Amino acid sequence: MTLLSENQAGNTPVATGLVLSVGETTEVSPTVRHVRLTAPDGRVLPSFTPGSHIVVTCGTGPDGRPRRNSYSLTGPGFEPDHYGISVRLDEKGRGGSRWIHRLQVGDPVQVSTPRSAFAPVLAARHHVLVAGGIGVTPVLSHVRAAVQWGRSFEVHYTFRAGDGPHLEELRRLCGTRLHTCTDSNSFREHIGPVLLDQPIGTHLYVCGPAGLIDELTTRAHRAGWPGARVHYEHFGVGDLDPGTPFTAHLRRSGSEVEVDSGVSLLEALETHGTAVPNLCRQGVCGECRLPVVSGGIDHRDLYLTAAEKEAGDCLMPCVSRASGQRLELDL
Repeated sequence: MTLLSENQAGNTPVATGLVLSVGETTEVSPTVRHVRLTAPDGRVLPSFTPGSHIVVTCGTGPDGRPRRNSYSLTGPGFEPDHYGISVRLDEKGRGGSRWIHRLQVGDPVQVSTPRSAFAPVLAARHHVLVAGGIGVTPVLSHVRAAVQWGRSFEVHYTFRAGDGPHLEELRRLCGTRLHTCTDSNSFREHIGPVLLDQPIGTHLYVCGPAGLIDELTTRAHRAGWPGARVHYEHFGVGDLDPGTPFTAHLRRSGSEVEVDSGVSLLEALETHGTAVPNLCRQGVCGECRLPVVSGGIDHRDLYLTAAEKEAGDCLMPCVSRASGQRLELDL
């Protein structure tokens, strides 16, 4: 197992990571591939909290820079002998999923060490786990830990008919605690009573498309769930409008950086020679957060809270842009 320092891991600073190898690949649905990553020397890998993800360097993009995507870990978290990720093929995406689907046994893969913003609350009296499609991946690791430690839980899984990744595995782990729906209308009818009939101290966890998360968090709020007991994890922001050109003024250096349409602020800063720590480049992980001195912001990330966006004093340059012609950064 090879450790990567910040200077070795790419042309921008990233967290210390690992070089693993593909031990096995399997198809867990018509569109989803599961990849088992192991240490070449057979060592155990760093343990992780359920709900954790790793950032995988998926080759390079058209600009020659490393393409990095975040993928949830599906396997056991304590001294694991592998990291398992399941990736849905997106032919219209930026290329990360296609790269994963081309991997062969023995191929080297550069990954970050695990990190989590979707961990179970150990003091919870009960856990309601909701997954939509490929959003089942972090929920699967929650279920493994809940079964291992005897925690109270239930799973509600919605997916397209014939395309439920890890469905059989969940059935074996959950038994009667698994509830499935294969169309959106039946899921909406099913989940309403679930949100209304839970013991005090229950926590809700949701992972899936943005529409599913928005709907469930809104319904949970209306049903009286405290915000601190509702947890969710997004996939990523997907393809974005290219936006209009703007100028980024770097206050400390006095530099002016032109950001063209279709080019992210992060990419423009890197081209200018200004290194910004980053990982997911999808507006999810929060690694590239930058302070803003002045100027309107077109927030496109899934990390900042509504209050933080309203404050207007920071942004995620991997996806967010200026809403006007000029933005001043504390750089």
